[in-house]
Amino acid sequence: MSGIRVLVAGASIAGPALAHWLRRRGAEVTVVERAPELRPGGQAVDARGVAKEVIGRMGLDAAVRAACTDTAGAYTVDADGQVLETFRANDDGGDGFIADIEILRGDLSRVLYDDTRDGVEYVFGDRIAELTQDADGVDVVFAGGDRRRFDLVVGADGLHSALRAMVFGPHERFLRHLGHVLAFYSVPNEFGLDRWLLEYQDQESGRSALLRPIQDATRAMAMFYFASADFDVDYRDVAAQKALLRERMAGLGWSTPDILAHLDDTPDFYLDQVAQVVMDRWSSGRVGLLGDAAFSSSPMSGQGTGLALVGAYLLAGELAAAGWDPAAGFARYEARMRSFVEANQEIGRLNARSRDVPGPDAEPSPDFAGEWFMELVGRAVNGVELPDYAGVPDSGATAGPPITSSAKP
Repeated sequence: MSGIRVLVAGASIAGPALAHWLRRRGAEVTVVERAPELRPGGQAVDARGVAKEVIGRMGLDAAVRAACTDTAGAYTVDADGQVLETFRANDDGGDGFIADIEILRGDLSRVLYDDTRDGVEYVFGDRIAELTQDADGVDVVFAGGDRRRFDLVVGADGLHSALRAMVFGPHERFLRHLGHVLAFYSVPNEFGLDRWLLEYQDQESGRSALLRPIQDATRAMAMFYFASADFDVDYRDVAAQKALLRERMAGLGWSTPDILAHLDDTPDFYLDQVAQVVMDRWSSGRVGLLGDAAFSSSPMSGQGTGLALVGAYLLAGELAAAGWDPAAGFARYEARMRSFVEANQEIGRLNARSRDVPGPDAEPSPDFAGEWFMELVGRAVNGVELPDYAGVPDSGATAGPPITSSAKP
């Protein structure tokens, strides 16, 4: 053990992935999560290209694939359900529109948590309330009353990162709304789904409805997109979000009325703006950011999970290679990640623009058939080096003595 103590805020994907690599590099890791337990379900997320290599280096390829949705592909359909386009999971070597590693966010979170829980301290139902740093460390006051000191703190607490707001400034400074809103929730599979995703797009209104299979064949995941120039609904106000979704989906054809009929009895509703996080720096002193908290590329990129996994590998590796010096480690992490992030954010913006409502003032839809786009996709999927970090400590596993945690799932 290096004796370095690192606090990570957030136990979704980026946080536990970082905990895996920090532990292997010799750090003592605490992960704090404001939710009382791991959050189940959620949107299907993908791993492509270099992100699959990271999963392999974690030793988790088999566990991740065992939890995948096993989606065979996707159909775009018209209002009558007639197939217009077909995309298969093995297109582009498994790195296409439907990736061969596709897993619900909550299921991937569970895999990462199970992998790290015996060597990492997890504290659920708590959060960072105050934070003060000096040249030698960071003093943290938790909402539950505990006061502790760490060498480094990393915010991996998502798009609306509380740690980012605390250290770097208000959300409005960094959030870039892409003009769309996304909602999803699970429903009974009364639609005959069998390993194929279905998507209906209404080109005139810019609205979309999707149904996708999940591992539990008796259930399905429903998703909605709609255009919205602004977004002023509190992301924590579920009643207002549901009212907004009903209002904006009124009159949309296909299976939309049947999907909306389950809105009030679903256990896992989510709605939020489609947004990116754009920052000049992802660190300040001994505090850094990772995943959506630092560089959300939005669901329109399909690469948020890949960025989190790759970023976790590089952040832990660069900190350890720098002898845990935060200035050097954070700077090298940012230098390695920046162009990779920018390529994925550009894809997110282009995909959002392609869904804009047509009109005289609308920008023309991108031409995704051009060579320029394939080059951009290549940079977004594989455009970052994964150093071997020869000479940097690597335990090869996260196993260690069990650590008592608060409200462990």
